[in-house]
Amino acid sequence: MKAVAVRAASWHKCGMRFLALILSLIAAPSLAQEYMTADEFDAYTKGRTFSYGADGMPYGIEQYLDDRRVRWSFVEGTCQEGEWYEEDGLICFVYDTEPDPQCWSFREGPNGLIAKFENDPTSVELYEVGQSDEPLVCPGPDVGV
Repeated sequence: MKAVAVRAASWHKCGMRFLALILSLIAAPSLAQEYMTADEFDAYTKGRTFSYGADGMPYGIEQYLDDRRVRWSFVEGTCQEGEWYEEDGLICFVYDTEPDPQCWSFREGPNGLIAKFENDPTSVELYEVGQSDEPLVCPGPDVGV
């Protein structure tokens, strides 16, 4: 009887180890997609201009300047000046024309940045489609009118 109890305990330990291994493998992909910190985001973006896409279509362009300042434009849109800051692990943006914070989670994917708008978790993700050292060209309003 004692031998049966020892085997059962041994099988229980083995089963628990197997379960722990399975759970760690399931959790591993989520660890690989950790959000960028403010310092990591700043180091990745500062001095560059990024083009973003969503659902296979161009979405917008953002230039990341010194002192966490930015210049943003939707495709075919008007440029907006703003700044970004970190809050609760997210990167939040405020713009001259949109003072309410827009907070995003950023992670580095195999092809560049991936951004999720956290103010609306059902929104699509944006992804980096290109980057440049060239500034964002912002023609003034009503140019050519």
